[in-house]
Amino acid sequence: MTDKETRRLIEEKEARERVKRLNAVITKVLAGMKPPDDLTVTEWAEKNRRLSTEASAEPGPWRTDRTPYLREPMDAFTDPRVHRIVMVAASQVGKSEFLNNTIGYIIDEDPGSILFVHPTTIDAKEYSKLRIAPMIRDCPTLKKKVADPKSRDSGNTILQKTYPGGILTMCGSTEAHALASKPIRYIMGDERDRWATSAGNEGDPWELAQARQTTFYNAKALEVSTPTVKNASAIEASYAEGTMERWKSKCPHCGEYHEINFEDIRYEHEESVVAGRKTFKVLRVWYVCPGCGCISDEMTMKHQPARWEADNPDAYAQGVRSFWLNAFVSQWASWSSIVLKYLKAIGNTRKLQVVYNTCFGLLWEDRGDLEDEDSLMARREDYGTRPDGSPVELPEGVLVLTAGVDTQDDRMEYEVVGHGHFGETWGIEKGIVMGRPDDPDTWAKLDEMVFNRVFRFEDGLGLRSSMTFVDEGGHFTQDVRLQCRARISRKVFCIKGMPGADRPYTSPPKKMKIVVNQVAIGTCWQYQIGVDSGKQIIMDNLKVQKPGSKYCHFPRRDDYGPGYFTGLLSEHLVYDPTKKQPWVWDKIPGHERNEALDCRNYALAAFKCTPANLDEIDRRLKAARGKAPSTGVATVPPPPKKQTKRGSALKKYYDEW
Repeated sequence: MTDKETRRLIEEKEARERVKRLNAVITKVLAGMKPPDDLTVTEWAEKNRRLSTEASAEPGPWRTDRTPYLREPMDAFTDPRVHRIVMVAASQVGKSEFLNNTIGYIIDEDPGSILFVHPTTIDAKEYSKLRIAPMIRDCPTLKKKVADPKSRDSGNTILQKTYPGGILTMCGSTEAHALASKPIRYIMGDERDRWATSAGNEGDPWELAQARQTTFYNAKALEVSTPTVKNASAIEASYAEGTMERWKSKCPHCGEYHEINFEDIRYEHEESVVAGRKTFKVLRVWYVCPGCGCISDEMTMKHQPARWEADNPDAYAQGVRSFWLNAFVSQWASWSSIVLKYLKAIGNTRKLQVVYNTCFGLLWEDRGDLEDEDSLMARREDYGTRPDGSPVELPEGVLVLTAGVDTQDDRMEYEVVGHGHFGETWGIEKGIVMGRPDDPDTWAKLDEMVFNRVFRFEDGLGLRSSMTFVDEGGHFTQDVRLQCRARISRKVFCIKGMPGADRPYTSPPKKMKIVVNQVAIGTCWQYQIGVDSGKQIIMDNLKVQKPGSKYCHFPRRDDYGPGYFTGLLSEHLVYDPTKKQPWVWDKIPGHERNEALDCRNYALAAFKCTPANLDEIDRRLKAARGKAPSTGVATVPPPPKKQTKRGSALKKYYDEW
């Protein structure tokens, strides 16, 4: 073959390669210009989506029939007249799959850049690893379009996924730089109510994200969240801007459509005590139609025809559809499990809020429904009279006494509280000892009135305070520490109140220096108390109306008069969205004196730190009264075991405690 023929063959080969490369480029361009298939998100999911084992209890092909209430929200995404979708949803209803199916549809059918915002960057990373990555791996159509993360320059990282026609970017709500740059066609927000109120100093994260859509005529926005606090919920406000649709089921008796709400659920249950704790067993749950009053069971209602009904249909013309779901329609949450969570949460505000938000799909309202001073005054009771005519100090049911002392510059206020089984309490005595905290006479009077005093039952048996907590705050910290050290044998400890919702109520004590004239003269034990947690427990217990578990008893005496209850109810929770922990305790106007609340708080904390076996104490009291045989508890302690050097060192360290 001549050189000329060789050159010709080489030129023809190079020409074919250029044509091939040009065709490849044109193919990609045409693919980007190709309109999406005439599919809704639901149809795409049923055709292509595979649920992953990491994120689903039912892995395998997507079936909308399992979650029929998701059909309209998903299909609203492909409605050209809708540009914003809002979903308020309880847990276990599939709201994350609504987002995932929409993301899969965008990547595969109608590509564009997506900004997916989460409360924090940690949430975004977890969602990417546990939801997005498995979805891409298990859906062949997505796997072909999103590069393998292991390949070099794949554009596939934890927080960013590149595909033909767009990029999926995930970030936290505090990342202003991610929210305020680059045009974005699609924005999505997960757990909207947990977002930061401001992205740095740049304002509302959702408004920043929406500003990136202004250049797109076909932009879409999705907001999803469980509800949180009434009048402080971002998703509640967004829902009100839309069609406000509720999922309603058809009653098999009257044929009317109603939303299944907790107020229409009835149940029977049993309570029992296991290892000193109450346990619950739900026996039967049923639904009462609010229209006709007829009864239906869970399986019947979950298989009844159901539909979305809008309270504000005119919002459709504005392009905003909004949906609200609770867990009673979920295929994965039984009514019995929801009722059981509710029973376990009764009496605990924070746990109850979780049930309201994540199960009932309801906004939590801090209704301020505490008992007022008059109703608590009316609750007072007569503890009885002893045979000698003196008043009974300890009513039946009291097993342990603790005391709380609040320190003021000119006085010491105290309350002695009795404790029984299951958190039931009795106010025993509320008093004031006048005098400065640095005056030994003041402490001598406290010895007489609180620390060394014996309070007696009707039959003459008596109890002393098992532990007393004394506030060391104010201007006399070192004096309080010194006096508490001198009374350690009576279990009198100084405490420091630590505000903040994230503070534990009680924790192990610490050794603190006692400093006099700038010289450390010794140490004492100090407990740090999460006072906000204690206030919440007290307020929850005051709501209990029936004597028994967590009920608060008060005697009909002058020391438990109007002034006491005004002080006990002196603070309430207020919502301040500018703070990291938005719920803060604040004094109610006209209730500036809160010593009664503080004393009760310290006494309750002292009980939490007292290692008391209530069952054993109960047996001993009954045995002393002749109501039960002696337990045979040894009166002579066993000989001490031989200690190692380490044991001796520990004993020396803890001798003072």
